[in-house]
Amino acid sequence: MGAAERDPYRDTWVRYLGYANEVGESFRSLVPVQVVWASYGVATAYVTADAIDKGRRAAAAHTRDPAQATRVGVAVVDTFVWQGLASVAIPSFTINRLCAASLALLGALTRWPLPLRRWATTALGLAAIPLIITPIDRSVDFLMDSSLRKLYGVPGEPPAPH
Repeated sequence: MGAAERDPYRDTWVRYLGYANEVGESFRSLVPVQVVWASYGVATAYVTADAIDKGRRAAAAHTRDPAQATRVGVAVVDTFVWQGLASVAIPSFTINRLCAASLALLGALTRWPLPLRRWATTALGLAAIPLIITPIDRSVDFLMDSSLRKLYGVPGEPPAPH
């Protein structure tokens, strides 16, 4: 991908669809569980679309060299695993536990009515989303560089199309 070419899954508003599940987890105490699961559907669709896009880009870059087809698979797998961990699994678990703990603590430490405690928990969850993104992204980079990426020998981001 050229320097001037924008990645729609990373450089536009579409990237925020990857955070849908964190928003869903933040609202878990206020909405039916089906709404939370729907937020996971949105985030998973984003992750899948990004992985497919990276595979298409890698395939287009290697149309003249079929021996490089492995790079297409690497681009898809790396993107899907990275996004699955950094955009869905780890942040949603983090927000879920933060909200559950805050709701329990507010119940134990305050006399606030339950609706107020639920809204406070939701606000805390939403406020935490921007704070957890960078540490989780960096941790997933480290995890991937220390494990899966060693199998295909490319540290950092998946191989970019030329």
